[in-house]
Amino acid sequence: MKYSSLLIFLLVLVACKKLEPISIKDDVIFLSDDKLEGRQTGTVGEKKAANYIANRFKNLGIEAKGTQNYLQPFTFKPKTNPHQKVNYNVKEGDSTITGLNVIGFLDNKAENTVVIGAHYDHLGYGAEGSLHRGEKAIHNGADDNASGVAVLLDLAKKLKETNTNNNYLFITFSGEEMGLLGSNYFVKNPTIDTKRVNYMINMDMVGRLKTDSTLAVYGVGTSPIFKQTVTSNNANFKLIPKESGIGPSDHTSFYNANIPVLHFFTGQHEDYHKPTDDYDKLNYKGMQTISNYIFEIITDLDDNGKLPFRKTKNESDDTPRFKVVLGVIPDYLFDGKGMRIDGISEGKPAQKAGLKKGDVVIKLGDSTVTDLMSYMRALSTFEKGNKTQVVVDRKGEKVEVEIEF
Repeated sequence: MKYSSLLIFLLVLVACKKLEPISIKDDVIFLSDDKLEGRQTGTVGEKKAANYIANRFKNLGIEAKGTQNYLQPFTFKPKTNPHQKVNYNVKEGDSTITGLNVIGFLDNKAENTVVIGAHYDHLGYGAEGSLHRGEKAIHNGADDNASGVAVLLDLAKKLKETNTNNNYLFITFSGEEMGLLGSNYFVKNPTIDTKRVNYMINMDMVGRLKTDSTLAVYGVGTSPIFKQTVTSNNANFKLIPKESGIGPSDHTSFYNANIPVLHFFTGQHEDYHKPTDDYDKLNYKGMQTISNYIFEIITDLDDNGKLPFRKTKNESDDTPRFKVVLGVIPDYLFDGKGMRIDGISEGKPAQKAGLKKGDVVIKLGDSTVTDLMSYMRALSTFEKGNKTQVVVDRKGEKVEVEIEF
């Protein structure tokens, strides 16, 4: 009897003990595990990730809003050249790929809906777009973009029973790395009335907040209220606001459908599109701060009704075309004078000349470099085989090296 009573007590104790909530870090660790083999679109690993996200939605009490429960499958033939349009209207079979958008809905019986999105696919063992040079290896994509999905799930948890003047559609997109395919498909085949979409928030690579807390927010010009809202709710970040609603991530698909967008980004790094983009390199405290910040923005906008849309200039239209590369990863969030190098590519001119991460390019050939755009304009004047001088600021000291393209 004594042992039976003890057993009953222990069972009750276990039953009453609350399960620990799943954290942002927990989500990243699962999605960037080797078992998912890099989550390339159409693979078994991506399907495992899709099912995980669908189960997370279900456990959070977010209802299904795909075409097949939480999933929205789309089948396509990959492009054979970069100018070809993707054909979605194909049957499954040879040379076709099936991607899976994962869609959950928080229905507050409101008139308008806020879309919160992040892509969850990545490069598998090194698909097109990989910057890895070496043996075949899994590209886990912890920052790109398990980080965005984890913050999305954290926001879904926060938005339960709060800010109820809008509904919320949570979408994790497939096919982003292949050309924004999942978001483009959804906009053309929506599972809700897109005329009732208030605005769209996108998170792509939000896991590497740096020590100076620099955060880029794109799309602040796509609705008149955005710039003030983004600024007034900021207490933690060195903000880099960008007007344009066009960029290399899924918010572009919604902007092109005349929907206001905000896109959050903590910057590129040396592990971008490489096997070294792993969970242990992410700034989880920073990710939580970003999630809280986005939640405050959503809260501020909750009683503003449907936001007006505004067209913005496409900043990529001004980007020069290049015949050569220097072989560096620019620090896109650097706001000082010059172009700061955030990473060096193996075997490229910059590495051969001895340039280093952290160097700030202030002169390229005869051109003074004051920012990223002036650097790109200067680089566009060179051809393969040209030699020139590069001057960098290296921790306050001017260093001059010769570059051969």
